Amino acid sequence: MSFLKHICVDIERQFSVLISFSVSSFAGLTSVQQSQNPIVTKMEQVFTYTACRQLSQMFVAMIFFHVSEYILAASIHGKTNVTLKSLLINKNYLVAMIFSLLEYFVEIVLFPGLKEHWWVSNSGLAMVIIGEIIRKMAIITAGRSFTHLIRTRPSEHHQLVTNGIYRVVRHPGYCGFFIWSVGTQIMLCNPISTIAFALVVWRFFQQRIPYEEFYLRQFFGSQYEEYGRRVPSGVPFVK
Repeated sequence: MSFLKHICVDIERQFSVLISFSVSSFAGLTSVQQSQNPIVTKMEQVFTYTACRQLSQMFVAMIFFHVSEYILAASIHGKTNVTLKSLLINKNYLVAMIFSLLEYFVEIVLFPGLKEHWWVSNSGLAMVIIGEIIRKMAIITAGRSFTHLIRTRPSEHHQLVTNGIYRVVRHPGYCGFFIWSVGTQIMLCNPISTIAFALVVWRFFQQRIPYEEFYLRQFFGSQYEEYGRRVPSGVPFVK
């Protein structure tokens, strides 16, 4: 942790110097004027150790999540059978992430103390890691039975998986993503986005799970009925 702090503090110092130099050069300010310039001062306040650490954690979490999704899909189903859709990035997702970053920058400027609750941020980081582990366990355990798109037709590779993580929850992939997505916003100490992500992602799975399970019952009949009664979905308040 001390090593990470040293790196972030150094990045903060270098970034502040770069910002000061860039703004002052553009505006033709002297060194005395630089220290009095509100733009320079505000930018230095934004890119603090807190911002460097939290934002770096956010970007690393996002990159790892999406790249690993694609790599696993390609290794399981074959690269020729996988498209960029396996990165799980769409317009709505990008809008949500951009909104969360806008909230972060607004709040760190207006309410910097809000981002200093490290026990909250670290709890979010723990949720990101736990959610990632649960989802990747789901993908690896299900193997070729796991797809990013809901199957509406039977497939020879599609089997009902009830072992491993699937012994605990029926939809560990959804459970993991729910924990991961909400965790990213708790990690950033974003109160508005935390609530918004929780509601939107929950609503999405609340509609998706019954639709998916309609076909699973068609494919596996009483076997899935019994499994569904015995094992929870893994998403809060979704049967």
